[in-house]
Amino acid sequence: MKKLTLLLCLSLSSVFAFSQWVQQTSGTTNDLTSVFFTDSDTGYAVGGGQIILKTTNGGTNWTVQYSNGPGYMMLASVFLTDPDTGYAVGYYNYMSSGAIILKTSNGGTNWTSQSSGTSELLHSAFFTNAYVGYAVGSSGTILKTSNGGTNWTAQTSETTNDLYSVYFTDADTGYAVGVGGTILKTSNGGTNWTAQTSGTTNVLLSVYFPNADTGYAVGVGGTILKTSNGGTNWSAQTSLTTNSLPSVYFSDADTGYAVSVYGTILKTTNGGTIWSAQTSGTTNWLSSVYFIDANTGYTVGDNGTILKTNNGGLTFIEESESLEPTLSIYPNPANNKITIADDRKLPEETIISIFNIKGENIMNEKFQNQNMIEMDVSMLAKGIYLVKIQTQEGIEVKKLVIQ
Repeated sequence: MKKLTLLLCLSLSSVFAFSQWVQQTSGTTNDLTSVFFTDSDTGYAVGGGQIILKTTNGGTNWTVQYSNGPGYMMLASVFLTDPDTGYAVGYYNYMSSGAIILKTSNGGTNWTSQSSGTSELLHSAFFTNAYVGYAVGSSGTILKTSNGGTNWTAQTSETTNDLYSVYFTDADTGYAVGVGGTILKTSNGGTNWTAQTSGTTNVLLSVYFPNADTGYAVGVGGTILKTSNGGTNWSAQTSLTTNSLPSVYFSDADTGYAVSVYGTILKTTNGGTIWSAQTSGTTNWLSSVYFIDANTGYTVGDNGTILKTNNGGLTFIEESESLEPTLSIYPNPANNKITIADDRKLPEETIISIFNIKGENIMNEKFQNQNMIEMDVSMLAKGIYLVKIQTQEGIEVKKLVIQ
């Protein structure tokens, strides 16, 4: 076997787009945990050593605004309510608990400490307007401010599980997720929080709602959950990974991204029915993802990693160990069914993905211990497709024509 970047097909190279996640120069080797943009040019990233970075030119340059050095102090979340006003929350270290809340009122020129009233670790912050905001953290901690952070008061969460993410869809309705598959919901601005049935005991690390009814929660073990009724019911989605997913973000109702370890970026274009891997160009752990429009997005992670895309991260093939070309697809051209055959037994698990000429992943199926796989392709429109066959041994890509 040879390691190479798989070429989709020389005759198709002009119509297929590769990944456009581009490494940016962050100017730091500190781990970065959260990213947030106020407009197309202005963004912030925070992380270890209480570092705060800012860009005013869409990520071309990042400057350090605030830092307490390389110690254990960690800023876990950043949120801006307007171009001038923002908050960053975090903790001192896991051995000696202590909440951190910082605020800027001048676009990050100065950051000042606020009194949190708690010694618990804070992991996430969200504001519903210029004055009202929430922070969540360890031991079920939920804090609320109604005066722009001057005062923070503890709310009753009815759980002692650590909470890692908070998101509000309007002034009254919010969600918090955490350890043990915990999902909490409030419908009255945090006065009361009630537990929802998530269907998992895995740790949930991030929650996001593209609209009032539809939401997603991701976490440990590649967990992706979706609700279509405001959290009344949550159902598991297939993520094609068992790695932890620390962040999820949707740029519209159908298009979403989740990031993970080893530079993994997952994308869906159909509301989570299918998630496909993108090529990020890094093997560093990615911790946070944020999009400012349908095409422009950022993700940050370990060792000062900042990546940017200008085309929605479009990709459908990654660099990998390739399979020797022993696989065949027939009939080809096809119209109803195809058979993928090999002269040897395929490894324990085989993942078959089919992509259209726009690079969109439109089919994903898993198979176990087979040397002949049949797939129904009757739903595919006439045209040219690529079939990606992925096993533990590597990847092979075949051209498919539907007539």
